[in-house]
Amino acid sequence: MRVARPFLWAVILAAAFVYVTSNGHWSAARLLGPLRPGVVSWSEPASAAPAYTTDEQNNIDVYRTASEATVNITSVVYQQDFFFQVYPVEGAGSGFIINPDGEILTNNHVVRGSRQLTVTLHDKKVYKAKVLDLDQRNDLALLKIEAGHKLPTLPLGNSGALVVGQKVLAIGNPFGFGGTLTTGIVSSLDRSIQIEENRRLEGMIQTDAAINPGNSGGPLLDSRGTVIGINTAIYGAQGNIGIGFATPINRAKAMLGEIQQRGHVSRPATLGIRTRYVSGDLAEMLSLPAEGGLLIESVERGSAAEAAGLQGARQVAVVGGIYQIGIGGDLITAVDGQKVEGNETLPGVMSHKRGGDTLSLTIYRNGRATKVAVHLGEAPQML
Repeated sequence: MRVARPFLWAVILAAAFVYVTSNGHWSAARLLGPLRPGVVSWSEPASAAPAYTTDEQNNIDVYRTASEATVNITSVVYQQDFFFQVYPVEGAGSGFIINPDGEILTNNHVVRGSRQLTVTLHDKKVYKAKVLDLDQRNDLALLKIEAGHKLPTLPLGNSGALVVGQKVLAIGNPFGFGGTLTTGIVSSLDRSIQIEENRRLEGMIQTDAAINPGNSGGPLLDSRGTVIGINTAIYGAQGNIGIGFATPINRAKAMLGEIQQRGHVSRPATLGIRTRYVSGDLAEMLSLPAEGGLLIESVERGSAAEAAGLQGARQVAVVGGIYQIGIGGDLITAVDGQKVEGNETLPGVMSHKRGGDTLSLTIYRNGRATKVAVHLGEAPQML
């Protein structure tokens, strides 16, 4: 008796199904036989290590190391409401450990005005912090915690060797989300930004690595995991739009060196002058060189400027019937050899000076240029 071929195949397949299921598991390999080259099995072990690109692995390695030395900083500032009731306001920022004994670098604006500072480490342990010193002109602060054991640290790199386009990584506490990593590149160097009405930060690193409120004070790292900047500011008040700024780490290294040498950050006393930038037609109207400069309108008594012999206005001129300008004083055309190109030139140079330094000014007086050396005294310590 002949059995129909379709029926015979059905019996064989049914028998195979019973055999496989009776062995207690289902395997594609058993049904399909040995895998052909290039064929991926369903039953590949779930524990197989995923493959990362070289850049991804670099991000992972840097984060694993750097996150352990990056901290969250919580500050408490007391304010008064409309009814003169005092209430606490809590702020958050970031920082990073630079010394196994608990020294931490951050921004001055993270700790400014705080009556209470706490630091949360990577392991979630919380410690009270004290301020060791501040460099307000460069928005830097050095803190200290007593953890009772050695802490992981981050190495400080060389921000002077940065180039536009190189990769950077930022770690911090944006919007309270601790341990956040973002990546990007150095977008530009030597940027000047206005942070307050009368304050500017000079020589800043611009980056497109996402920086948001709470990132302030955290490390900006290169691909080797060394700190090349301190995340400081963002462009605009609404959060990251791809334009962030970091303070070059070489500026913090200079501060640390001065603390080690002198025991504190030395701040120069103010120059003691009030100036107005003039150039072009306005300068020529005042019988000054068209290239212009900073016209000294007044000199404070007892100031470094007065001691150096700088001269202020001798009379007042009304320009265009609208505003008054003190004229007859010295015109500063260069500061430490740098040509004056606006109101920010002098503060920019002064931001790198310390108490006891000398400032070289090129001035225009009585129809000719001359150089004046101004000795900068040391300002009182402020903590």
